[in-house]
Amino acid sequence: MSIYDSQVVVYVTYQGTPEDRFDREHYNNVHLPLVMRSWGKYGLLNVAAFYPAREETGTVAVCECIFRDEAAMETVFSSPEVPEVMADVPIFTDLIPIRVRAQRL
Repeated sequence: MSIYDSQVVVYVTYQGTPEDRFDREHYNNVHLPLVMRSWGKYGLLNVAAFYPAREETGTVAVCECIFRDEAAMETVFSSPEVPEVMADVPIFTDLIPIRVRAQRL
């Protein structure tokens, strides 16, 4: 059994159009470091942002969040830091983040 077998991956996606406001600089330089500072202590191992190669209607941004395990993910999303992290969202976008848990095949 590998350490990767217990890890949990969650994708946070933002759906919209090229005209929708999404400040990539703030997201990369402020929001993702805030997420790691807030939740790394609970078992969030890594976050990475991805953007479509072309600007078109659909996915505007994707964040891959890797958690140590199921317990870490549950702890993060019920932690006292959730309000602070979520309060940063309206600063970089008006889009609603959607969380999707991935499952290894």
